[in-house]
Amino acid sequence: MNKKSFFILSTFLLASFFISSCSEKTTSTQGTTGNTDSVKVVYTCPMHPEVISDKPGKCPKCGMDLVIKK
Repeated sequence: MNKKSFFILSTFLLASFFISSCSEKTTSTQGTTGNTDSVKVVYTCPMHPEVISDKPGKCPKCGMDLVIKK
């Protein structure tokens, strides 16, 4: 394997690792009664992820509907 193919392969593998490790992992915790704890719902703009709200509405920057942040 020459240096160019090794570099391309290692770059691809490294990028794949970082992309897979950046995904959000959520877990629900259970109390002693077996019920899951309440989870706070957060809304955000699909085009402006820095816009965050605790209720649905419109983005103040572009007017798009806010969606539930996953």
